[in-house]
Amino acid sequence: MELPKSPLQRQNRIPTLKMYIPSAVLPLALHFELTCVILLFMYKFLKGRLIIVRLILLAATLSLIAIGIATIYSVGNPAQISPAGQTENLSDLWKKQLIFAAIGAVGFIVVNLVNYRKFGPLSYWLYAFVLLLLAILLLDKIIDLPFVPVIKNARRWLRIGTASRFVQVQPSEICKLAYILALAWYLRYRSNYRNFSALIGPFALTILPMLLILLEPNLGTVLLMMPILFAMLFVAGAKVKHLAVIILMALLVSPLLWLKMQPYQRTRISSVLLQNDWLQKKAEHYPALGRLLVGKKFSTKQWENDWGYHLIRSKFAVASGGAKGYGFRQGPFIKYNFLPERHNDFAFAIIAHQWGFIGCIILLVFYIIIIACGLEISVHNTDPFGRLLAVGIIAMFTVEVLVNVSMTVGLMPITGLTLPLISYGGSSLLVSMTSIGLLNNIGRRRPFSVAPKSFR
Repeated sequence: MELPKSPLQRQNRIPTLKMYIPSAVLPLALHFELTCVILLFMYKFLKGRLIIVRLILLAATLSLIAIGIATIYSVGNPAQISPAGQTENLSDLWKKQLIFAAIGAVGFIVVNLVNYRKFGPLSYWLYAFVLLLLAILLLDKIIDLPFVPVIKNARRWLRIGTASRFVQVQPSEICKLAYILALAWYLRYRSNYRNFSALIGPFALTILPMLLILLEPNLGTVLLMMPILFAMLFVAGAKVKHLAVIILMALLVSPLLWLKMQPYQRTRISSVLLQNDWLQKKAEHYPALGRLLVGKKFSTKQWENDWGYHLIRSKFAVASGGAKGYGFRQGPFIKYNFLPERHNDFAFAIIAHQWGFIGCIILLVFYIIIIACGLEISVHNTDPFGRLLAVGIIAMFTVEVLVNVSMTVGLMPITGLTLPLISYGGSSLLVSMTSIGLLNNIGRRRPFSVAPKSFR
């Protein structure tokens, strides 16, 4: 005699998807559905104008991020482990960089949810908010704030979270993008930049954050802002002779600024000249020359062990790579801690060490592709705000790459400016990926103008 089936048993007889799809095929079906959702999602943010240009831009960006994560992984996980080289814990930094990249992807998506023109009216508020954050950092010099850590005598980060688990945010990195947005919004549709006096406003917008950042101190970001200003002013219609006069005035004032610099600031700048053995001997032999260059008595031994240590080791790392390099996770600068900050400021030296001259050329080609795509997007946009915004972002990337690579090989002072999309750091990667997102947003929109052309 068959017992009556329970309601639960009768309910299980209702046809479901699993009854018609074998268990081995079900994961493939779910994977296919997920892939379709992701593709549709990406299509939503990629559709629009200049699709080929923006796809190339995105491919170059993702390639650089992948190279950066691989570089950070290599310095923390060398193929040949040596106890003498494990002086700092870098093995898990690549995992954090992956998380930072995911957060940066969110930033890329967020700035593409709305038309980029809607960020214009908000730019001044964002600019003011970042200035407030920079002021809070300086307030720590007067009042000891628990959420402002002092790292290497610098106040550059805001610590958010508990004592055991926290996130550090660098306001000066956010300031770069906030400044470009505010300046692009300020310069739009203006035709009076043919006059010298009209440059006071843009320079005021630039000098205020520069002073706050310089007092952290953070020389790298300060050096970044003036080239961005000059590039955007040139595109907005400022006369070249006016910009040349400003540069000449800065050169005339520079001797006075040099005398007011701290010894470590002078040393960073004069280190480019002090690579010359002849000048080192003269600076050591003539104390007055040494004090002029480094602000104190010069010593060749101290130069090699202290002031020029990073520069000397960085040049060794680059030169030892040769044409093809030692290979992934290989080489003495990977195995040993010969070069501090090799996962951050000196990531380019580690890339040269592992992949040689060929690897460096490939890396720079990716940056050239990003810059070329950004210029293409700028040229095809007649909206003054969009064009200025694109030019500012491209100027930021260009200066960052030139300064970082140049300081690595001794052509410019060591300023602490990171290599975009490569160097370790959440704030830097978030700002870089958000900036690429804005370029994508500008490129996909149709040309727009509600006033006569302002670019003459």
